[in-house]
Amino acid sequence: MRRDSIFYKLFQQSPTLLFELLTNPPTNADNYRFDSVAVKEHKFEIDGVFLPPENESPGTVYFCEVQFQKDERLYERVFAESSLYFYRNRARFSDWQAAIIYPSRSIEQTDIHPHRTLLNGNQVHRVYLDELGDIRQLPVWVALMVLTTVEEEQAPEEARYLLP
Repeated sequence: MRRDSIFYKLFQQSPTLLFELLTNPPTNADNYRFDSVAVKEHKFEIDGVFLPPENESPGTVYFCEVQFQKDERLYERVFAESSLYFYRNRARFSDWQAAIIYPSRSIEQTDIHPHRTLLNGNQVHRVYLDELGDIRQLPVWVALMVLTTVEEEQAPEEARYLLP
């Protein structure tokens, strides 16, 4: 029996039905309308996908986004890309994690409330390069990443320090 069509008709007849199932329905539940939509696939490009060793299957896939410009829809895009990739490759992975690398907190998306569960959990890691500490005390490869955030006039001196 096809249940989707039954629920479609139920929700079409009574859009508030969904909210009767929720513990904390919105106060304006009576004003919601129901629609069934098809989501067309947008072309996604993930900055980095780190695949687990093939002999450790299924493993955890890591997504990486490097963000040096303010983008007020970054989390929407990153989570859509990651979820779609994970969905399409579910048999290969047991879990996913994401790392978002910022030069500083000021570049982060302002409204993070809709993503609070992911952002406050242990699945999404936000890295602020300017908070990693003294560039001269960091491992060389991490210091190179931090070097990308240093003022232009200060960069040559810091870069010379990193050379052996």
